[in-house]
Amino acid sequence: MTSVYDVTTWSVPGNPSATPYNDIGLIINSIIADVKSQQTSQASKPGAVVYIPPGDYSLKTRVNVDISFLTIRGSGHGFTSSSIRYNAGNTSSWHEINPGGSRIRVENTDGNTDAFRVFRTGDPRLSSIIFQNFCLDGVSFNSNQNSYVNGKTGIRFDSANDSCRIEGMGMVYLEHGLVVRDTDALSVSGNFLAECGSCIELTGSGQASKVTDNLIGAGYVGFSIFAEGHMGLLVAANNVFPRGKSSVHFKNCTRSSITANRFHAFYPGMVNFEDSCTENLLGSNHFLRQMEPFDPLKPYNNGLDDLFGLVHIVGSANTVTGNHFSYDVPSASVKPQGQKPTIVLVASGANNYIAVNNTVASVPVNTVVLDGSTTGTKILDSGTSAEFVQYTSSYSFRATP
Repeated sequence: MTSVYDVTTWSVPGNPSATPYNDIGLIINSIIADVKSQQTSQASKPGAVVYIPPGDYSLKTRVNVDISFLTIRGSGHGFTSSSIRYNAGNTSSWHEINPGGSRIRVENTDGNTDAFRVFRTGDPRLSSIIFQNFCLDGVSFNSNQNSYVNGKTGIRFDSANDSCRIEGMGMVYLEHGLVVRDTDALSVSGNFLAECGSCIELTGSGQASKVTDNLIGAGYVGFSIFAEGHMGLLVAANNVFPRGKSSVHFKNCTRSSITANRFHAFYPGMVNFEDSCTENLLGSNHFLRQMEPFDPLKPYNNGLDDLFGLVHIVGSANTVTGNHFSYDVPSASVKPQGQKPTIVLVASGANNYIAVNNTVASVPVNTVVLDGSTTGTKILDSGTSAEFVQYTSSYSFRATP
């Protein structure tokens, strides 16, 4: 029984002209079909490894992954900036101009927009699928190379899944890099995901998953890290750089942790808790807010002003502690002009806890603002009395000495 496949040596039955260079999607779909034909015993389906050697491959046909225990791996994530190249003008003297490594150009011509779709009906849910160490390159954002929009998705988990891993991947110039729905024990670690409209989107629901040790930078149209309906999600040790409309966006998440990350953004709303987020920990992160320095992208932003807060909380019993906030924006660039920017805004909820946070700012700021519907918020050592604004009488406050 064959269980290790090399895309460069596989021949598609009945289609001898198919190669990984003209359509790696056809090749991998054929390999998956072979795995299924060989592994027919319900009691023993060990899966397989699909190896993608370094090289340039075109994907015109979506890969449909519908078996568990499948590893698709390459030998190099191959990331390089396409944005710099498209905005550079003359690149004739450059050493290289395209991503490298095990590089797949996402060029779907089959009517689908995903490079890889992971989907299966019935029980059990798909498990132990690994994408590892290759590059997914969306190639172009069409006529406006700074739009972050081309309809392409790198990897989409479209049905419930368990213990899957995305490791050491490179993704560039995709409208959506990684989209994972209804996941348990997901690991997204050690990837370089940048210059995508959105980088990581965890949708539907999930539990006990982690997004750790990644280098991430989305576009102004989307999310660097988005999670919906998750419990026990760990977002840790990531370096999230501009220019996503948020660094981390939680929607209806509970008992999850955002810790020991470095966040750098050109817009407010760096960490955003939406709808009802409860009992989450936001601790020991470094936030840096600056202005967009790159001329071609200065016209764009995420539509929020500086009163929204670098951290925006909707929900109850959340803890914001031990964070360092660096606000480095010239006074003339603050919006609305003449207003003091907000660092942490508690927009609604009860019994939130904000303690021992430090802010260093280039202009006067309000370190904590409580909206009128909030109750029972505790604010300790997170700003002076002059930096605290409250539109409610239900709170406890101890000023930074």
